[in-house]
Amino acid sequence: MTTTTTTYSYLHTSQFPTIQRLRTCQTRHRILSSTFAPVTRKLKLVVAAAAADTTRSMKAAEDGVLKKGIAEFYDESSGVWEDIWGDHMHHGFYDPDSTVDVSGHRAAQIRMIDEALRFAGVSEDPTKRPKSVVDVGCGIGGSSRYIASKFGAKCQGITLSPVQAQRANALAAAQGLSDKASFQVADALEQPFPDGQFDLVWSMESGEHMPDKAKFVNELARVTAPGGTIIIVTWCHRDLAPTEESLQPWEKELLNKICDSFYLPAWCSTAEYVKLLQSLSLQDIKAEDWSQYVAPFWPAVIRSALTWNGLTSLLRSGWKTIKGALAMPLMIEGFKKDLIKFAIITCRKPE
Repeated sequence: MTTTTTTYSYLHTSQFPTIQRLRTCQTRHRILSSTFAPVTRKLKLVVAAAAADTTRSMKAAEDGVLKKGIAEFYDESSGVWEDIWGDHMHHGFYDPDSTVDVSGHRAAQIRMIDEALRFAGVSEDPTKRPKSVVDVGCGIGGSSRYIASKFGAKCQGITLSPVQAQRANALAAAQGLSDKASFQVADALEQPFPDGQFDLVWSMESGEHMPDKAKFVNELARVTAPGGTIIIVTWCHRDLAPTEESLQPWEKELLNKICDSFYLPAWCSTAEYVKLLQSLSLQDIKAEDWSQYVAPFWPAVIRSALTWNGLTSLLRSGWKTIKGALAMPLMIEGFKKDLIKFAIITCRKPE
């Protein structure tokens, strides 16, 4: 029997010019890639840096427009508000379903301050009560003057509005509190104070104006003294359900209309504020929805705007104030539909 043996051999690529050219191209590509890789990496870094610079510039421009709008809005509207409502440019704290007159509303605004201090556990004991306070977004200084009188504390307020700062200082002088309460124009996101200066850091309805909530909270914590208290009372949107990734389209549309009228950036939830405070390792973090306690406020503001004094004051004030007044029914709608929440969030800085 004859056995046939078949031998298989691999042919050299030189026998196939096309394959040889392909190999040559691959080699050249590797050489070129190796040669120009550092240049490519540098080019990518330059492009990325340029894009980041552009983004930062755009954001800075947007923030600048927002700050200018906020300052002008309060420059225009603060006088009207003071004429009708007095020193305090914030919600009142009411018993649910209560009906009160204008003097009752002013008392409710004072009660709001006291309830916020109580909720945060701020002691009235002379040995423990705050001695130094910053009022972030101070308006015409109503909260600062009240706290200065209540505790004998030294209060400093900051606002974007030159008109507000000037009026706040004038009222402090008229009430004999110039040595206890002073006010200046400054940005809450870049506060002109050293670290750890204040026993009590107070923000009454100013957080809603902050375009960068993380930076806002970081600044509050930075200027708080060890063991000091932070109080944030602010408008929020409802907390999202575990299955939700965002608000519903109609909710976003309603909030955007309010933002346009009141010079507000994007809203956030109470839960998001709590997470920000937790990220800074702050202690005794508490939050509560006080929407039911402020329900009478916006209907009362609308009623006051529809009086002869209110209407003439609005017409004299300017378009920004009128635009804000027209948005007040949207605030009522937001509260009624459980979209807008009036939140208090408090915490303490570790010793």
